[in-house]
This record gives sequence, C-alpha cells and structure tokens, in this order.
Amino acid sequence: MKKTEQILGFIGIILVLILGRAFLKPDMLFRLVIGMGLGYSLMRAYTGFAGSVNRAFKTGSTKLMRTLMFMFLISCILTTAFLFKADPTTYNLWVNPINLGLLLGGLLFGFGMAFSSCCASGVLTDLVTALPRAFTTLVFFCIGVYLGFPVQNTASWVKKSWFATPTGQKLSGGVFMPDLFKWDGFNGYLGSLILTVLFCGIVVYISYRYERKRKQENTYIGHEAEIMQDQDEKFDSKDYKLFSTTTYNRIFAKPWTLKQGAVAISILFTILMGVTKAGWGASTPYGIWFGKLLMFFGVPADSVAAFAKMKPDAYVQPFFQNAVSVQNFGIILGTAIYLLTAGIFKKTFMSEMHITFKEALLFALGGISMGFGTRLANGCNVGALYTPIANFSLSGWIFLIFLVLGGIVGNIFARRAFAQK
Repeated sequence: MKKTEQILGFIGIILVLILGRAFLKPDMLFRLVIGMGLGYSLMRAYTGFAGSVNRAFKTGSTKLMRTLMFMFLISCILTTAFLFKADPTTYNLWVNPINLGLLLGGLLFGFGMAFSSCCASGVLTDLVTALPRAFTTLVFFCIGVYLGFPVQNTASWVKKSWFATPTGQKLSGGVFMPDLFKWDGFNGYLGSLILTVLFCGIVVYISYRYERKRKQENTYIGHEAEIMQDQDEKFDSKDYKLFSTTTYNRIFAKPWTLKQGAVAISILFTILMGVTKAGWGASTPYGIWFGKLLMFFGVPADSVAAFAKMKPDAYVQPFFQNAVSVQNFGIILGTAIYLLTAGIFKKTFMSEMHITFKEALLFALGGISMGFGTRLANGCNVGALYTPIANFSLSGWIFLIFLVLGGIVGNIFARRAFAQK
C-alpha cells in the first residue's frame, strides 16, 4: 500500500501540472503551484499558525512560536530586497488599519482556533488529515466570513485606523514602519529590521520563560510531532546509494524540522510577492464560497452581494479564475501530495474520522468565531499576522498580542468543554 501511495503521489503531481497547463491561465497555474508548495511545506514540517498558541497551552512547548519569529524575520529581510529602492505604494502591501476591529478580530480568531485546532490555512491542510473536524470548521468559517463582510465593508471602526504614517495612509491606512525611521540612511528599512529583531526577541524571551515555567511545574509534555522531527537520523555517506529506500525517505518522506519548513514558506512567500506584488491571503474567498452556495440554492447574485455590501463580480466569477481560491485549492493538493509520496496518506487520513455531535458544535463555534474575526481584523493568521509583519506593518504585531490573548481564553474554555463531553 505504501508503494502504491507513493506512485499515486507522483502521478498526481504530473496530472496537476498537465491539467493545470491545459485549463488554467498562466497566472492561475502559478497560484496553484505556489499553493501546492505552501500545503506541502506546512504538512511536511507539521507547521500551523494555530499551533503557536495551542501547542504552548496544551504541551508547554513554545518551539513553534519561536520558529514563527524566525520566519517573520527572514521574510522581512527578503521583503526588503523588493522594497529598498522601490516605491512601496506600487506594491499591494498589507499595512492594515490599527483600530478596534483589529483588536476584537485578533481575540475572536485566537478564541476560535483553540476550539478547531487550526486556522484559515490550517483548515485546508486538515481537510486531508482530519476531515470531519476540518470540514465542520470550514463550513462555519465560510459562514462567519460572509456574515462579517457587511461590517468589514461599512464600519468605520474596521476601516479607519487610529493612527497612520504617510506611506501607510496611501496603502491600507495603517503604520508602515519604515516611515518611522526615514532618518536611518536606508530609507527606513534598517530601523524597521532592528525593530523587528527587537519584537521577535521579546516574543522568544517570553516563550522561553513560559516553557521553563512549565518544566519547573512538571506540566511540560512536549509535542509529539516536534519530538519526531528532532529525532536524528544516522546517515553515513559510505552507505549512500542513489536508488535506495534510505535516499527516497530522506528526499520525499522524512519530516522537515520546523526551521526547514519556515525557510521553505519564506521562500515561497518571497516568490509570491515578487511575481504578484502582493502577500499571502487565505480567508476572503471563504465568504465568497458561501455566497456561491447560496446562489446554488437559488439566491440571486445581486442579493448575495447586496447583503455583503460588495459588487456581485466576485460571486459570479468562476472558481478557477479567483487567484486566492486557486491558491487555497493548491494547499489542499500539496498536503495530499506530501502524504502520498511519503506513503502515509491512508494512515493519516483515517486517523481522525470520528467526532461526536458535541465536538461538531465546538468546531462550528471555532469556525464561525475565526471567520467573523477575520473580517474585523482584515485578515487571518496569514492576512493579518504573517503578511503584514513581512510587509513592515505594525498592525501584524498588535494582532499577534490579541491573537495570543484570545487563544489563551479559548484554550481554557475548550479544555473545559472537551473535558465534559
């Protein structure tokens, strides 16, 4: 069965590329491939943004949170290569507004991801690894995004920023950190990178202190995936053979470390930004998908769009002509391809196939909380956290603070709720 899965994995890669080349426009094929790369990297490195808080609360391990800081920093450095001698307003930088919506959105998103154990990108990978939980979460995530559209598109406390810098005002209305350091002789990017190092350092310091406290209290258990990733594989070059099971496993099956995954995601993010002049987003199409579902049941596109305070164009646009939808679909494919080529698809897919009715209700709560939260914060863990930080937006760091607070509260409630099932 393992070899069959591995063969199917490579057949899948070939079919995706052939069919994509035949039926997709070049820019959509690019989005599909980037999405596959992101899904593959997230799955092979057992990485998810939601785990930054959830793992720390449940196991005491802050390794993922610390790794995310490493990823944020190198992403900022790579982004500087594009922006240093360019007009930043020629890029679609996600310099999000800083307002009440950002704070409430961060709280809601953190709260929801504690119940569903995933986020906007993680729910796509989990469709392959934990279908019942992920599908329930995704359905209500879509509903939450759609219900939040009218607020996002009309409420001043979501659209307007409490304070903004000149460049930030021209973008999405927030604080573009290089504007704060124009005197540094490097167009503000040296100061911004130093400030980013400081922010990352503070998070890493707090993470280590928290992890040490858990160990001192004997409540640290570590995370199973991280323990597996850190296992050293003894390999002697004298035993090297190109066509061997050992070589195959090293190239295609052996899980990446968290840092290897962070480097891969940062590279993909940089390629995405270089080609599209925009960052990584995931959640907005979820609301559009729900609108399309309403249209399938007979609701006119104009009515669907009128409720969301949007133009109907997004709802009548074919699925494979929406760049982020195609990219999201690619994340699902990339996840499946890694599991197949690693020969663990069936084992992983069947690992979480049963949930109770109460669990379904809790996953639904998680999904709708995250979905609505994304509209208040103008993004999810990639759209309000990762991309803004990589784009030197102060909003991303503020979102992180409230995401963690919401995650702590959510995990406390989730622990009690799941314990009483």
